[in-house]
Amino acid sequence: MSDTLRNNSRRQALKFLAGAPAMLPLGTVTASLLAACGGDDDPITSTPKPPADFVSASFTSTPAPSLSNPAAMATTTVNSTLTVKLNDGSSHAYKLAYQPFFITGDMVADGKGGKVLAGGYVDINNKPIIDKSVAGKERQIFSDSPDGTSLLALPSANVAGIKGKAVFAVVQFEYTTRDQSGADTYGTLPSPIAVLTLDQDQATGKLSLVKYHNVDTSSAHGLWITCGASLSPWNTHLSSEEYEPDAPFVSTNAQFKAFSKNVYGDETKARPYHYGHIPEVTVNPDGTGSIKKHYCMGRISHELIQVMPDNRTVLMGDDATNSGLFVFVADKEKDLSAGTLYVAKLGAGFSADPAAAGANLTWIKLGHATSAEIEQMANTLDPEDIMTVLKADPSDATYTKIFSNGAANWIKIKPGMEKAAAFLETHRYAYLAGGSMGFTKMEGTTVNIKDKVAYSALQNIQDSMVKGNTKGWNEQSGIALDKALIAGGVLAHNLAGGQKDQAGAAINSEWMPVHTRMLLVGEDIAADALGNKANPELVANPDNLKFSEKLRTLFIGEDSGSHVNNFLWAYNVDTKSLSRLLSVPAGGESTGLHAVDEINGWTYIMSNFQHAGDWSSLHDKVKDALDPLIRTNYKDRFGAAVGYLTADPTSIKLKG
Repeated sequence: MSDTLRNNSRRQALKFLAGAPAMLPLGTVTASLLAACGGDDDPITSTPKPPADFVSASFTSTPAPSLSNPAAMATTTVNSTLTVKLNDGSSHAYKLAYQPFFITGDMVADGKGGKVLAGGYVDINNKPIIDKSVAGKERQIFSDSPDGTSLLALPSANVAGIKGKAVFAVVQFEYTTRDQSGADTYGTLPSPIAVLTLDQDQATGKLSLVKYHNVDTSSAHGLWITCGASLSPWNTHLSSEEYEPDAPFVSTNAQFKAFSKNVYGDETKARPYHYGHIPEVTVNPDGTGSIKKHYCMGRISHELIQVMPDNRTVLMGDDATNSGLFVFVADKEKDLSAGTLYVAKLGAGFSADPAAAGANLTWIKLGHATSAEIEQMANTLDPEDIMTVLKADPSDATYTKIFSNGAANWIKIKPGMEKAAAFLETHRYAYLAGGSMGFTKMEGTTVNIKDKVAYSALQNIQDSMVKGNTKGWNEQSGIALDKALIAGGVLAHNLAGGQKDQAGAAINSEWMPVHTRMLLVGEDIAADALGNKANPELVANPDNLKFSEKLRTLFIGEDSGSHVNNFLWAYNVDTKSLSRLLSVPAGGESTGLHAVDEINGWTYIMSNFQHAGDWSSLHDKVKDALDPLIRTNYKDRFGAAVGYLTADPTSIKLKG
């Protein structure tokens, strides 16, 4: 099943319920649907039977594609079904399919009668950034790596050309892999972010793109490597900036200099402390959007954050070696512009074994700040104003040895600079404060509200997590595994209130992680016949995570260097059933995940992919067969899909 744009009329969205608010159990089925599904009116009274209630949902697995069908390996492939069970004993199975809105590099409607380049890059003045690497082929650069996506509705939406109802998607573009000459361009371009206006057909649930709007990011100094994203409870798009530039050593960082040149036309103008924060996008009723960046949530390798139901507590992914588990508690609900930052301290018992009991968590307060005061520091302070950082032992007792990004550092904070260090050099300061800075690539986060459990993806379990490893392992972290698990796994955190920080002060949140354990893990294997280095029947290198309250399902997207094709999975937390829903093109990464329980009564699973055909030694057995197909499907490997998982051939409507 290809993700081309043909057969649009057959690819329609899931509609599970109507009228019920998000984050509640599935609603009821109308009598008209029951009749359509074989139900009858009462034969004596001729009155409709009471509507049947949703009970559960389950997915079948898409088989992992193989070289017996190379076309399936070279596109987005779905061969799964969703089965919905109702309390009248009936069940209904629906075939799933993938529907893209566009392939990056397409010219799409700008809502003004013109066209705009999907995923196109612009500078701080919103002028196109041109790829001049091949003479005679100059063109605006566009991304091959769409990532975080949020789907939302506004009650006052007003966009021309809508025939059904307006629905909006915010999508960000993390990077582009290479220029036309083949040179690496990772992290050298300012990440675009766009608002899509989608026409939602009220008869089918199908979403059609009618307007593409580039958000002006100049007020946020441009965006740096935007990765995962989430929808806030107040209906805004919470973006991310990962792999924050290492400010004390930025003068020798060629990547950051190239970024500055592309943003400002000057390789010295960009300031490193402006990047590594949380941008928030607000969608306007006319399909435009505005952005602000929050500087008080810690400058870490932000991946994908999750706001808890209190509208204040934020669990944050930290995609780095020597990363930590961080929580931000805002002062006010629905306002991330001020609050308190905490880092976790692991107790004894942490294990990569899902059967193990796990470890308790306590919390260290790093500081309280407003976004405005930290942005002012970012505007004016240079790294040497905050702390001295050395990479060689100075044999000076006034320095403290810490670990950062897999290496030992020796640091000394300048007098009075503790707050600046906490919020602008957060990784180093969190280690100094006693935090457990020993995780590797803690990526996506999400929450299961009913069970009061949060989840964090560990893309890899290696390096600083393995006892004695020279790449960042430290006893302070409380993590001392005997061996690496490259395939990674997913952590589950129990959440509770009534917590105190290390100084005994109360933490004003009922949603703090208090215990962590491994929920599920992948399995490293010797390379199989296709080249997989992790068991293809298990998750490998989890990245994006989103939980559906209604479906009781944890959705998991892979960023795997161990699977030849990356997959999107569904894990039912009640039945413990793991199902592969979708396979992205070989060499690509599953991104943009957003499980949408209900918009105007319809349910969607947003899904993108990145960098199809980004070959490595993992793909040696398939590259020759697949490279021509991927080049044909995705603009000579420069294009990637933004879209959603839906139903085929008919819509699913459980309430009319």
